[in-house]
Amino acid sequence: MIPRYSTPEMTELWSEANKLAVWKEIEALVVEAWAELDVAPAEAAAAVWAAPEVDPDEWKERERVTNHDVAAFVDLLAASTSTGGEWVHYGLTSSDVLDTATGVLLRDAGGLLLEALATLHATVKRRAFEFRDDPMVGRTHGIWAEPTSFGLKLATWAFEIERDHDRLVDAVNGVAVGAISGAVGTYAHTPPSIELFVCDRLGLNVEPASTQVVARDRHAHFLSVLALIGSSIERFATEIRHLQRSEVGEAREAFREGQKGSSAMPHKRNPIATENLTGAARLLRGYASAGLENVALWHERDISHSSVERVVLPDATTLLHYALQRLTGVIDRLVVDTDRMLANLQATRGLVFSQAVLLELIDTGMSRDEAYRIVQRNALATWDEGGTLRERLERDDEVTLDAATLERCFSPERFLENADIVFERLEQSVLA
Repeated sequence: MIPRYSTPEMTELWSEANKLAVWKEIEALVVEAWAELDVAPAEAAAAVWAAPEVDPDEWKERERVTNHDVAAFVDLLAASTSTGGEWVHYGLTSSDVLDTATGVLLRDAGGLLLEALATLHATVKRRAFEFRDDPMVGRTHGIWAEPTSFGLKLATWAFEIERDHDRLVDAVNGVAVGAISGAVGTYAHTPPSIELFVCDRLGLNVEPASTQVVARDRHAHFLSVLALIGSSIERFATEIRHLQRSEVGEAREAFREGQKGSSAMPHKRNPIATENLTGAARLLRGYASAGLENVALWHERDISHSSVERVVLPDATTLLHYALQRLTGVIDRLVVDTDRMLANLQATRGLVFSQAVLLELIDTGMSRDEAYRIVQRNALATWDEGGTLRERLERDDEVTLDAATLERCFSPERFLENADIVFERLEQSVLA
């Protein structure tokens, strides 16, 4: 991922130095496992552990000769092992190292993403409670609907983030697997105890049946969950973008001192962060598509997936980590104009209260169709000719509701009086 959309934590995790360190750990654990079986000498395992880390530049130079990245790594590690270097990579095929290392890296990357999701959830939850009683216009199809509160809007985000967290836990568990099973997964040259030893020490599950590689449906699922989280981010970002529109003006991204919204128009305060996040979600869906393409490999394996994964696994996890952190900052500093929300609610001229009137008329014994027709007639006239819905209803001889009932119909509090249940549920929503 380009530096602009990277985070230090993910950059370090996916660095070549860290990748080679994980490869070395796997190779050392395998030799240690052979020593446990009294096949390799114990000093050989100790020597591999003590060997210097493979230098990325030297590794690349060696790969120019071998034209094989794992073979180049093995050559260098074996040569730098003081004694017993011949036991490095004993009984292994490249995928034993590569796929097991990928399990480690994806597990650790997933851990960073889960932490970021938990931070985002806590931020959204805090702001949901902050605005739980601030009414605003609800909109469906982009059209005025009924009153809601900004806190309720944020509560729906918090619960979606909780679901994203649960899905990611499952996806991380799915990719946190290793396989030390040999050239076609038959354990012909490495007994299953080697695999179990290595995976147990790495904190991975064992792939119950591999070919030469770990099945790529696992990685496709992982990338699909990342894309789904990206879609959640896009939903939240799109809402903020709409609320920041000049005609709405109910919420906006913070604008720091010295910031410029436009190189040409000094008055501009554009929703650049949420627009950026919308674009990031598109990339994440593309990575998921690439992951799905990787599932169908030839026979026991080919390497058509390899070039894809070298890009999409580090890029998708890094981009999502960046996006989660950026969205957390946006929501933490989001400027919310509750006065504008109330003004926009009043600007509906009472139209958003139409269902309350409908139900009150039905309660008087009127048929639903007749009540609907009366309210709709007055509502459409309000739309087209002006005035307020309440004034028109008060002048309509077919409306038999008293003043107190009408007053209650046109109260935002009536629409929010049962919403406390959502916040009771939200109070219990905590991500570790």
